[in-house]
Amino acid sequence: MLSLDQILHTAKPLLNSVTNQIPRSVISAEKIPFLVKMVSGLDHDTKGVFLDLMNSILVSMIKKEASDIEFGGLATQQQVWLRVHGKKDRTPDFPSFSEDESAIIILNILSDKQKEVLLNNKNIDFSHSFSAGEPVRTYRFRADAYYDMDSLALNMRAISPVVRKIETMGFSKAALQSMHHLYIKQGLVLVTGITGSGKSSTLDAIVDMHNETDNAQVIVIAQPIEFVHISKKCIIRHREVGKDVASFKDGVIQSLRQDPDIIIIGEMRDPETIMASLEVADTGHKVFSTLHTSSAVESIDRIIAEVHPNEQPRVRYRLADVLTVVISQKLLPSLDGKRVMAKEVLVMTPNIQAAIKNNNSGEIYMMINQGAAQGMITMEQDIKNLYLAKKISLDTALAYANQKGRMKQILGVV
Repeated sequence: MLSLDQILHTAKPLLNSVTNQIPRSVISAEKIPFLVKMVSGLDHDTKGVFLDLMNSILVSMIKKEASDIEFGGLATQQQVWLRVHGKKDRTPDFPSFSEDESAIIILNILSDKQKEVLLNNKNIDFSHSFSAGEPVRTYRFRADAYYDMDSLALNMRAISPVVRKIETMGFSKAALQSMHHLYIKQGLVLVTGITGSGKSSTLDAIVDMHNETDNAQVIVIAQPIEFVHISKKCIIRHREVGKDVASFKDGVIQSLRQDPDIIIIGEMRDPETIMASLEVADTGHKVFSTLHTSSAVESIDRIIAEVHPNEQPRVRYRLADVLTVVISQKLLPSLDGKRVMAKEVLVMTPNIQAAIKNNNSGEIYMMINQGAAQGMITMEQDIKNLYLAKKISLDTALAYANQKGRMKQILGVV
């Protein structure tokens, strides 16, 4: 693969020639539909050059150890921005691109169907992959293209080519057994956290754990598919929402006819998917999924709150019966300039089950706090461990705690 500077030597004049064909009268909401037609009409050689340019930028991003790239749109001010070890900033040594140039590069990596979705929804989630380098390796990215003040913007997140082993994540043996299909054949395991907290990496580590040890069928339903697992002991099917299946709900329901042992649901993002997940977990399958919540208790409350009030008692009882583990995680800035994971782990016990059924979720935190023997730990306890191990600063410990008063108390801070 040519260097970024070498590709720019060819790509920049081509970009200029294309953007010069945009009439001055095409402005505002008309601009992106016009560019879609223009890019679709480019010859294959030109498309290939623009594709090489995007891929070369992404290779340079990986060399800088960046997790995310921001490209295009009004907000970037014609520069490329990277997130490196949690900090996002513009990258002066990358080339600059006008809003029209970046829109053309973004549209060029979309299929015709994806362009249509983008025009209809003003947004599209998709995956992007290519092979490059010596020796050749495959690069995969999770991507989101969207409108930004009538311009086109793109975020891409790098997907690690190697799955982090779950043994390195600090889970207790009891917690790992509660997650493992070999020990508990059915139930729901939730991995929760804000965007960028490493939920996908943890899910992939869980899939890899089963792939190394369990003769099972795993069906992964995600939007988009990120890491592609190679079947070892498990046979692992990957179904991307929008490509292989119409929706998360459809993927969950259809999976029941595909002889699964384990179902991975990329995100429980709506009441229909939540209800389908609970029902599947209640029929004897192991289900893993994610939520955008910051604690175990919040995750329980969020699932119940997603359904109509008349349905909440029934959902509360079903959730109590099927829930086995909740992992809530955050990525904290570490003293070595990188990031380290802090986690809260709930493992279902009869007392927690009763608290959920009786609508007493406020009692659960102290049950987690006192549940070390069952493999449980609160976010504050885990952050304390990181602080005592000199992996994070005191300011970081206090800033990232869910319960800051509790954090000060256990650290002895006045």
